Amino acid sequence: MEKDYSAIVKEAMMPDIKIQIKNLYKIFGPNHKKMINHVESGMGKAELLEQHAHVLALKDVNIDVPAKGVQVIMGLSGSGKSTLIRHINRLIEPSSGQMLVDGSDVLGMSDSELENFRRFKASMVFQNFALFPHKTILENGMYGLKVQGIKDEQAKPQAQKWLDRVGLSGFEDRYPAQLSGGMQQRVGLARALSTDADILLMDEAFSALDPLIRTDMQDVLLDLQKELHKTVIFITHDLDEALRIGDNIAILRDGEVVQQGNPQEIILNPADEYVSDFIQDINRPRVLQIGSIADSKTKSKGPSMDAETVVEDALQEVIAAKADGVKVTRDGKSIGGASLEQMIHAIARPTGDKKGIESYR
Repeated sequence: MEKDYSAIVKEAMMPDIKIQIKNLYKIFGPNHKKMINHVESGMGKAELLEQHAHVLALKDVNIDVPAKGVQVIMGLSGSGKSTLIRHINRLIEPSSGQMLVDGSDVLGMSDSELENFRRFKASMVFQNFALFPHKTILENGMYGLKVQGIKDEQAKPQAQKWLDRVGLSGFEDRYPAQLSGGMQQRVGLARALSTDADILLMDEAFSALDPLIRTDMQDVLLDLQKELHKTVIFITHDLDEALRIGDNIAILRDGEVVQQGNPQEIILNPADEYVSDFIQDINRPRVLQIGSIADSKTKSKGPSMDAETVVEDALQEVIAAKADGVKVTRDGKSIGGASLEQMIHAIARPTGDKKGIESYR
């Protein structure tokens, strides 16, 4: 029997899946498990609330989260994104479904197994910082290590190392109230990283910060991620933030996943009008990468550039060279080209009668 080598190669190139969310439902109310039948039969969120006084938070959510990448979950307020992330470490119990981490179902863990999972496997960074006001910055940084049972003489240098890494050298003896919001969130990040957990859960971690501080914290996270390769679940309602830090994005609406994929796929191929309205105001030339619009059939005598070059930069080079397009490479190998016409078409804002994302609230 001949081996299908193309299938073997394809399988080898598939990313390792760290977290599998399967058929997850969450309904708030005393008879939440019984309500699943109504939802599966087509009853919507508004009807369920009106007829049965139960709230549908998550509906049949299925997401595979690759290891060592940043998975963004985004949506408007009330879409279910914070409810979803709290299922990963079981701060919220589901109505039904599975939450597999390295193949083990978190939702089926015993109390002791769940305790160990929270201590050693998954760390969380909260929107409101969640620091102890009566503890120093160093003591806050040590908290996760102390919970793991590590003694002070080991915990102190470990916590100090991560405080230093996030730019808080010299602040270890101060208290949270003496720090700005951005600095407090750095403490929260350092505390989460000090436990050496594989999974980092970040629930709107930067949304309470001013825009400049928020961008700075995104830079800190991205720089650390290049080195640490954690599996990060990042919750946000901000598309620019999602596009900047996410390797993959899942968009929720009323508790359902309406689209998931990498940022380039979502920008170029929105699944529906809701997603189209979400992305309509982004700066497409600065976000779209030339590799996402290149194809093997397009030939060009223009300059050669890496697939991750944004279209804005590619256009500047094409104009300067008076070329018809660009040659595109990935990891030093040619993947085709992109014509000037393709670039202009890709950055053009989609037309149509847009209601605006606010109309979905």
